[in-house]
Amino acid sequence: MSKVIDAPTAARLVRDGDSVVFGGSGGGHGVAEDVIIALRERFRATGSPRGLTLTSIVSLGDWDSAGFNHLALPGLARRVISGGLNNCPKMAELALADEIEAYTLPQGVLSQLCRDMAAGRPGLLTTTGLNTFVDPRHGGGRQSACATEDLVELVTIGNGDYLLYRSIPIDVAVIRATTADENGNVTMEDEAYFGENFSIAAAARRRGGVVICQVQRLTTAGTLNGKQVKVPGALIDYVVEAPDQRQTYETAYDPAYAGLVRRPDAAFAALPPGIRKAIARRGAMELFPGALVNLGFGVSNGISAVAAEEGFYKELTLTVEQGIFGGVPATGKDAGAGFNYDMIVNQPDQFDFYDGGGLDLAFLSFAEVDREGNVNVSRFGHSIGGPGGFINISQGARKVVFSGTLTTNGLRIGPDGEGGVNLEREGTVRKWTQSVHQLTFSGRYALERGQEVMYITDRAVFRLTAAGMQLVEVATGIDIERDVRTQIGFPIHVPEQPRLMDERLFLDRPMNLAPEFRARGAARRVRRPSVR
Repeated sequence: MSKVIDAPTAARLVRDGDSVVFGGSGGGHGVAEDVIIALRERFRATGSPRGLTLTSIVSLGDWDSAGFNHLALPGLARRVISGGLNNCPKMAELALADEIEAYTLPQGVLSQLCRDMAAGRPGLLTTTGLNTFVDPRHGGGRQSACATEDLVELVTIGNGDYLLYRSIPIDVAVIRATTADENGNVTMEDEAYFGENFSIAAAARRRGGVVICQVQRLTTAGTLNGKQVKVPGALIDYVVEAPDQRQTYETAYDPAYAGLVRRPDAAFAALPPGIRKAIARRGAMELFPGALVNLGFGVSNGISAVAAEEGFYKELTLTVEQGIFGGVPATGKDAGAGFNYDMIVNQPDQFDFYDGGGLDLAFLSFAEVDREGNVNVSRFGHSIGGPGGFINISQGARKVVFSGTLTTNGLRIGPDGEGGVNLEREGTVRKWTQSVHQLTFSGRYALERGQEVMYITDRAVFRLTAAGMQLVEVATGIDIERDVRTQIGFPIHVPEQPRLMDERLFLDRPMNLAPEFRARGAARRVRRPSVR
């Protein structure tokens, strides 16, 4: 019997109250979009299925209408569990209105949890998330008032605290690949992301659930190389052919994302001049030869472009939590993909590496910072972002560098063309406050574990110390009292003569960082036990 069905038929396999787990990442990488749209159309036409539990490892959407945005229809979902809701603002609106039970849990936790679910374990036991908003003492990952069930449990083993993230039942699994043969074996040769498809399928199979895989093309049995098969047909019940399947929402197909070609260095676009480039450049000044690095989404993502422009990206290893290891991570809405990489790692394995202390440096963005050096990226104002991979990365790296602007909403600041900044208009919203609205990173916990913590802003650089936040550099053109102290909602320590930020950061020409980068030497990479 053929396993091939169309997307509307796949949607009819989902029953009221089912728990449906979707593979895929961020901006459309590996997302079974045709199946998601068919599920939406069935609900619109019939009012069924209702009351679903929808789970995605990574926030799925294009920040507008794709991915989980399609499923943000009142009544369709009862509960949503995801690494984030930032890519799917329509689903976030339902959470803000308390119309769905919403939980955002660490991306790495959800990825690894799929593997434990496949093994029949009760959940994932880890230190990831301690002393953050996913810790049950600080909210348990809840993002709506009606989310009352405890999905995370605090466990003490010996003298140590751990979090147990409970397994999620799977009635239907929806994953995506590139090619399927007649037996349902699937390969992912054109994908920019591997994720945890095998674990999702195996976990669903263990519970007697249905596994649906969307693919771009079909082939006859026996024609696929077994070493390239990512999920065997024995674990896949149905295959949906989608010939127009895109590699990401932004990109129809790029052979470099698939690892089939390598881009020449001259093909990497330099960041446009401006304050975002200046911040990324200052972050790049922390790099050293041989460093193992994670680049987060947002302004920090631009560090890869700086390293390429300055000519030393091949002398360190840049990584992205979705699985890119080496090369140059993609920027913008395609973040999560990469070029010229050494490997695409399965996502659970990448997070194993991160959690084990494998990263020398992590560059992440901030939305809020408070007096204890705590950082919030997961919820602020009328926006629910969720943590994504932030918690795994920030707690696992030996050194973490947070980047962003000091204020927002109307801020006008940029290079003055002479090696400093011109603050034309201050933002009306302070991002550095007495207390963050949601605790995504604990400064106190970081100091207890010996992490080095640094903050790079549009006008100054800070370090977290046992005595509090200390300013260490300030840009030319900035008045410390007026433009720094009065814009921060808590006291900071300012030395008598803070260093000036390097003027090259703000000039519209390459910084010539390579000689300084190489002079730091491989000895700069200190191997020591994990900070976890």
